[in-house]
Amino acid sequence: MTALLCLKHKTFSGDFPATMIGEANAGDLLRRFEKILESDSAIDEVGFVHPSQFVNLSEEAPSSSGSVSNVVCLKDGTAVFWNREHKLGISTDVLIPLYKEAKRAMMAAIQQYKGLYSAFDVSGVESSVSLDDSIEGEVMKQSRAVLLVSSDYGTAWNSRKMVLLKKQEFSMLLDELLFSALVLSYAPKSEHAWCHRRWVIKLIAGKFSTLQEIVTKESELVEKIAERSKMNYRAWYHRCWLVSYMTTEQSLHELQRSKKWAGLHVADHSCFHYRRQLMLRILEDRCCKQESVSSSYNITINQLWKEELDWDEMLIKRYIGREALWLHRRFLSLFWIKHFLTGHTDLPGDWKHKTSMNNDLGIFMDHELHLLQSCSIIPDDSFDDYQAQATHSATYMLWLIKQFPDSGSIELREKLKIKNLKALLNNACPGRSSTWDSILAYVETSDYYATEVDPHHPATTS
Repeated sequence: MTALLCLKHKTFSGDFPATMIGEANAGDLLRRFEKILESDSAIDEVGFVHPSQFVNLSEEAPSSSGSVSNVVCLKDGTAVFWNREHKLGISTDVLIPLYKEAKRAMMAAIQQYKGLYSAFDVSGVESSVSLDDSIEGEVMKQSRAVLLVSSDYGTAWNSRKMVLLKKQEFSMLLDELLFSALVLSYAPKSEHAWCHRRWVIKLIAGKFSTLQEIVTKESELVEKIAERSKMNYRAWYHRCWLVSYMTTEQSLHELQRSKKWAGLHVADHSCFHYRRQLMLRILEDRCCKQESVSSSYNITINQLWKEELDWDEMLIKRYIGREALWLHRRFLSLFWIKHFLTGHTDLPGDWKHKTSMNNDLGIFMDHELHLLQSCSIIPDDSFDDYQAQATHSATYMLWLIKQFPDSGSIELREKLKIKNLKALLNNACPGRSSTWDSILAYVETSDYYATEVDPHHPATTS
């Protein structure tokens, strides 16, 4: 069992109780904290522990030697830290004094560091290398202590940027990614931590050529964090941002790899938005022909979209009433209509199928109408999910009518029969009948207006 299952992953906000710790004990507290961090460089998880939990943690994960305790205490016997199997627990009673002492030490180190380089800029004489390294190390050490207690303290992140910009060493940048991942282990929605990771990756991308492996690991980290931190939009935004650094092969691999996760989290809009970004990236790469793709990833864009449409339909029928799936279908259908059915596209000529355009348009309409019919059935003893499914399918069809070219729109209206759609909407969600009336009136009126004003409108020539 994971050692820190019972830890509270919270960002320090100053509302934890604190024991009466004097300045001497505060200094001892910080020194012990830093000693743990230096002795166990592989720590990958941090959590805040109530003092009463230390005994339980020790009993659940006894030390391997049987004589060395996992609990670290101050000289007066106060239990303050727990460390085992690369997990670190910090007592909630000492968060405030630890934060204050670490902040005081960090500000002193920053002031000394800035003073040193200010003197260097004026004199032009290089200072001792060992002294520089010592001061830089102190800034990184003290800012580390602060951020492991308060993840969104901007001054601490900026001080680390200041040192990293001076050094710009690849190993330090990789270590910085590991450190910010440690901060995210207890504060997975920390805006500063995610922004700092992007800053580091940009620095690596601008100076070093090897980035593909880092991008892959970043994507895996986001998926791991998203699994235990629901609705983490900052993490998913970070993953979408990574798409711009991916090759075509990476994008295709990510699209395939994220399929299973998305199928198990069908209510997560962010995951489907990530898949849309990947698909657009693949399309962009293929259109620009920026790179050659190996035979194992030799897939046409229309095949990619068709498979995604079929997969989305399967999920819609399996998981009733999930709005994220219908929104994803809107993206897929809009692209399918504009790029594969109407011929209005910038895709290479061999991807256009103008000769079979009308036939394909009719097949697509019939298929979507069949999906509407299968999803609009509301059993007498149904749950709310079936009503939601019927509402989503009907509103999707209303939206789809407006996306079709004029001729297809008229044909779709005739097959759909607006009155039947109105009855379906009112049956699925009677409380919003006025909304459905206004939307349906707009759909009918807009087409009538186009028919009267434009003599070339398809409705006037048919």
